[in-house]
Amino acid sequence: MPTDSAKGQIIEAPASTLPRAGAIVLARHGEPALSRKVRLTARQYGDWWALYEAGGILAGQTPPGHLVEAAGRADLIYTSTRLRSIETAQALASDRDVSQDVQFIEAPLPPPPWPDFIRLSPKTWGFVSRVSWWLGHHGGQETRPQAQRRAKEAARHLHELAASGSNVLVVAHGFFNTMIGADLRKLGWRCVRGRGWRYWSTRYYERP
Repeated sequence: MPTDSAKGQIIEAPASTLPRAGAIVLARHGEPALSRKVRLTARQYGDWWALYEAGGILAGQTPPGHLVEAAGRADLIYTSTRLRSIETAQALASDRDVSQDVQFIEAPLPPPPWPDFIRLSPKTWGFVSRVSWWLGHHGGQETRPQAQRRAKEAARHLHELAASGSNVLVVAHGFFNTMIGADLRKLGWRCVRGRGWRYWSTRYYERP
C-alpha cells in the first residue's frame, strides 16, 4: 500500500520554510460526527460506512493552527464532494471560495462477505476492508485499479495547478490522499513535512 516515501518515512523541513510558492498540502478532514463505539457485522458495517460517507464532522472541533495557517497561505482550496470534507474546509476558511471535486473522494471500503457471527468495531472493519479491497474485493464499487487511475489524474491536476506558483490545499480523505501523494512523488514532488495520520493531519509537498 502507498507510503510517504520509499522507506515509509517523512523528511522534515523547518516549519518556517513551509509552504513555499507552488506547494501542495494534502489534509485529512476533521473527526466525523458518527460514533465508532459500536460492534458490527460485515453487512452492518456496509450500512455504517454509507452513513459515514453522507455525514459531516463532529461539532465543536478547533482546527490545528498549522492547518489554519496553510489554508491562509493557499491560493486554491479544494475539497471532495463529501460533507465531512466540505465542513472541514469551512472550519478552516469560512470566508474563502472552495472548489468541490468528486475526484478527491475517498477510495471505497466494501467489507468482505464474512458471516454475521463476526462482529468488529468500525475501526477494525476499516482496516480489514481496506486490505480486502487492496487485494481485489470491491463489491461492485470502484476497484483498486480504477482508484489508482483517479489518484494519478488528481496528482497530475494538482501538479499542473502548482506549476504556476500557486499554493494548493486539498481537504479530503486519509487513504486517497496517500494514494495521491504516491503519484506526486512519481512526478518529482517530495513530502517535506508530515503530521500524523489522524483527523486534521497534513502532508506538505514541494518540488526540489
